[in-house]
Amino acid sequence: MISSHSSNVSNSLISAQTTLNIIVVEEAADIGSTTVEALSRLGHTVHSVSAKLLDDELILFRPDLLILELEHPFEDGLSLIRHMRAARPDIGIVILTARSRIDDKIAGYNGGADLYLTKPVSIETLGAAIQALARRIRLLAVENCRITLIPASLQLVGPHASIDVSSLECALLCALAEVAEHPLGYCSLIKLSGKGTDETSKATLEVQIVRLRKKLEKAGAKSPTIKSIRSVGYQLCEPLNICLPNLSSSNHHA
Repeated sequence: MISSHSSNVSNSLISAQTTLNIIVVEEAADIGSTTVEALSRLGHTVHSVSAKLLDDELILFRPDLLILELEHPFEDGLSLIRHMRAARPDIGIVILTARSRIDDKIAGYNGGADLYLTKPVSIETLGAAIQALARRIRLLAVENCRITLIPASLQLVGPHASIDVSSLECALLCALAEVAEHPLGYCSLIKLSGKGTDETSKATLEVQIVRLRKKLEKAGAKSPTIKSIRSVGYQLCEPLNICLPNLSSSNHHA
């Protein structure tokens, strides 16, 4: 559980935050919703599911981080962690559980967990631990960057193919990459096309995003590449390396 004083989230913690997509795997609905609410106040995008529904949630929502309780009726948490680590080597895994025995902690780390925290824990402690792990996740994402955008030649280069992009598509990708850890609003994206921000322009933008997703996937990016944030805009999910004209590169990541 999250301790009672955890609702007082400091502004300094929020301002320093690297935002993540997080799934909380918790059978107790009240604890899950409390954790979701607390982490959402830190700026993260957080979903809570039971272990039984985790596979379905992973299809719909691409997480950077899992927070798991070890006690589940359908599958032992340690088994679930081993499965997730094998399927997603890049994902961050935090165990948040009432189990405090040394052998449980050793089994958790051996199974693939990055952090093992015992309940109760304050949101400040959980937030700081996640932030430290987030820096490692982002650094790993940059190091393992699969896709490169070359604005000079209007090309998207990946392990599967080199794809031509239009100047507008290039501008959209650059804009999304600049704020990759956050969504970019519809108006900001539409302005890149030089058109007004009416419903027709919004529909045209949606078509352009669909095309960009297909090109990113064809180049070798993992789906979902660009996710839609309802009533807000779009967010880049795939780490993207931008090759600048002076032959230096700038790394931007989701």
